[in-house]
Formats: sequence, C-alpha cells, structure tokens
Amino acid sequence: MAEPTADEVRGFIAAALQCAHLEVEGDGRHFFATIVSPEFEGLARVRRHQRVYAALGDRMREQIHALSMKTFTPAEYAAQAGAAPHHHP
Repeated sequence: MAEPTADEVRGFIAAALQCAHLEVEGDGRHFFATIVSPEFEGLARVRRHQRVYAALGDRMREQIHALSMKTFTPAEYAAQAGAAPHHHP
C-alpha cells in the first residue's frame, strides 16, 4: 500500500471533520497536523484526537505510522494566533 501524501491525509481529515483551518505536513510516514474545527467545542484534547483518528479510520493503522496534532476550536485558534507579541508604534 502506497504511503499517503500530506495532501491526501489533509483530504481524509477534511472529508470527515468540519474544519475552519487545516494544515498537514509530513513525509509519508510521520505527519504533523494543525486542525481547527467547531466540532472540537467542549471536547477534551483526548476526545478531539479520537475524532481525528476516527476520521482517518483504517488508514491510521495501515498507512499512517505517526500523526502528531494540535487541535483548536476557532476561538482557541484565534486567541492563540492573537497571543503573538504585537508592536505598536
């Protein structure tokens, strides 16, 4: 079975999970994803990860050997993006 590309993994996640923002990087075996979904609202981190693993289904066991992820709700992502230091003149 061919190793998936980062774009394919992104497509698998996007097909099963409503995403406001989705980035996937990887080399075919190890992937890193940043996933922003309103579906994460009210879920603990473990439950969020379970949702992503469920979206990937059997591919997680057969094709994807390692997936690291950061999961955010849209509000968390906006807050995290806004946490960067701002320099005002």
